[in-house]
Amino acid sequence: MNAINYKREIAATVAEAIERATKVLSAEGFGILTRIDMHTKIKEKIDKDIIPTVILGVCNPNFAYQVYIINSNISSLLPCNVVIREVRPGRISVEFVKPSAMFQILDDSRLTELAREGDVAMERALKSL
Repeated sequence: MNAINYKREIAATVAEAIERATKVLSAEGFGILTRIDMHTKIKEKIDKDIIPTVILGVCNPNFAYQVYIINSNISSLLPCNVVIREVRPGRISVEFVKPSAMFQILDDSRLTELAREGDVAMERALKSL
């Protein structure tokens, strides 16, 4: 693991990894709000190729509400990102953002406890992937 996300490599296709990630995140109360097929957008916009990379914007509404009430500036950091990246055919890197890393930007100690709860939920989801 690193400072900004929880990461795990799995045997799957991109589509399978998205399906599995959606399922485990749902079990933790997160839903998918957005999907960006980054490799497709890069190709469309600047005609460059990158490895298949999908960014899912995920949100746990209860968690989002609680942090928003504490500090509405959090809106600039939501939703949380999940990255599904093909590292080679049949091998996918699944990366769940670490909420505490995002919340550090605001330097608001009131968010610390909630960030830890978010970290635990994200880490637990990734482990059950």
